[in-house]
Amino acid sequence: MFSKGEKINDRYEIIRLIGEGGMANVYLAYDTILERDVAIKVLRGDLADDEKFVRRFQREAISASSLSHPNIVEMYDVGEDNGNFYIVMEYIDGKTLKQLIKRRGHLTATEAIDIMCQLTDGLAHAHDSYIIHRDIKPQNIMILEDGMVKITDFGVAMALNASDLTQTNSVMGSVHYLPPEQAAGKGSTIKSDIYSLGIVLYEMLAGTMPFRGETAVEIALKHIKEPMPSIRKVNPKVPQSLENIILIATAKNPKNRYSSVRELYDDLKTALNKERENEKRVVFKYPEDDLDETKVLTTLKDELKDKEDDKNIKPVVKSISDEEYIKDKKMNKVTKILIIVCSILIVTFLMVFVIVPTLIRTPDISVPDVTGLSVKEAASILEKAGLIVSSDVLDDYTDEVEKGKVSKTEPVARKKIKKGATIVIYKSLGSDKITIEDYTNKNYLKVQASLEVSGILVTIEEQDVSDKAKYKGKEDLIIAQSVSKGTNLVKGDSIILYIPKMTKEYPDFVSEAWTLNEIDDFCKEYGIDLTVEEVVDDTKPEGTIIYQSRPKGSVIAEKVSLKIKVTKKTSSSNNEDNNLDDGMVPYEDEEN
Repeated sequence: MFSKGEKINDRYEIIRLIGEGGMANVYLAYDTILERDVAIKVLRGDLADDEKFVRRFQREAISASSLSHPNIVEMYDVGEDNGNFYIVMEYIDGKTLKQLIKRRGHLTATEAIDIMCQLTDGLAHAHDSYIIHRDIKPQNIMILEDGMVKITDFGVAMALNASDLTQTNSVMGSVHYLPPEQAAGKGSTIKSDIYSLGIVLYEMLAGTMPFRGETAVEIALKHIKEPMPSIRKVNPKVPQSLENIILIATAKNPKNRYSSVRELYDDLKTALNKERENEKRVVFKYPEDDLDETKVLTTLKDELKDKEDDKNIKPVVKSISDEEYIKDKKMNKVTKILIIVCSILIVTFLMVFVIVPTLIRTPDISVPDVTGLSVKEAASILEKAGLIVSSDVLDDYTDEVEKGKVSKTEPVARKKIKKGATIVIYKSLGSDKITIEDYTNKNYLKVQASLEVSGILVTIEEQDVSDKAKYKGKEDLIIAQSVSKGTNLVKGDSIILYIPKMTKEYPDFVSEAWTLNEIDDFCKEYGIDLTVEEVVDDTKPEGTIIYQSRPKGSVIAEKVSLKIKVTKKTSSSNNEDNNLDDGMVPYEDEEN
């Protein structure tokens, strides 16, 4: 652990610790040679003592330092100082995607697509350089204030693999995004990064990870065995086109995934296009359960035991006579003939009784129109018509059907389908549109609360006004808005409400005859340091303010000083000529 002021390699001066993990500590430091802030990641724990890992880490980190892309954190230096192995990176003043998801709950489809497009653009650049990240997760994705996305930890992630993860206590963070092939003990490819991206996209839209468990092995097994949960059940506002992207990216069988991150990027760009509104749920070309025998985070001890067991197995050799050999050969001929005959009979049966009738069969029934009915009534009518009603009732925002009633079915009403087919009912959630009103001259706090309850994101900004006197005492009123009256917004959309920018100014304490107590209260209210100087003056009532160091109309700021002069009486009338001690001039001759 380094302390503030310490130097690494006699160059990087530590400013403060900004992050701790099972694998490394991250410090904000100052590069005294290039005069810039940097982030330094210093390996800790048993990783720094693992010579094999350190060599691989240095090699991979140097390789990653060749990457130059706006969405990848730049790596400046790799080295070792007194047994401390470190990498020096671009310092990013922002928050991780994990922190953003925790704060927001979940992101909108538009926000998630924007972040994903930047991620895929950065990873495409890395993949073009034959570099795979291998540990894509929200904790390794930084979000700047302007929305720019930065991928971090390229060098460290590349040096780790699935079995190495058991050496650190960071496994529970990484295994949630672990591709099935890595969980099964296989190597990583560019499609491994694509799988992790799909899990990250799901988490952005759902606010939670798709697979959870008590142990890393339990979670890894779910990645291998369990189907991907439907994002639309968690967040009904996600379109089917976007769910299809998640399903393709997180396919268990790498053959069913995108062939490259550029292909994923292209699909994301069109996900919200109008022509994809009624897109069907994706169906995979290759089976999803053809992974080899599962080997989840296998330990070296287990592998050695398996090999030892294999050595103890001895082959069994059985000798046969020539007579037995000829008999077996004849039997094999008969068996082959029987297999051929059976195959012909089976194919003929299928052609006559299955394939031909299927090809010539016409649709049996027309889907009944159950729009506007209750879900129970609709299900009864559809079942009577000979259809199987899905147990999953999906939500649908619509202006045309009363909330709680059936808005549509899939397949749609009056479509010809086979009897016994499955049909899905959609239930109306009513309109998700919010019509914007004219909010000017209304209290911004009340308007903000009302809009945020409806799911609109509200930002309050101050706007300069030419006539400040007009808005004096009316600082809470809205003077303008970014979205005009009559515009329809939906949940997740944004609006800016503008209020008058009212700067506080100094009054004229002298001519307005303020008392010393009133000025003292004024300074306490605005955080002003007050200095009082008493001036002898028998011509004015005692306590009269005759001078102020801050002129009338100047802007009030906290932690500034204000000096005033106040009159007092002499103890004797003989002192009349000494009204202004220490050479102080009267207020009329003072310069403001």
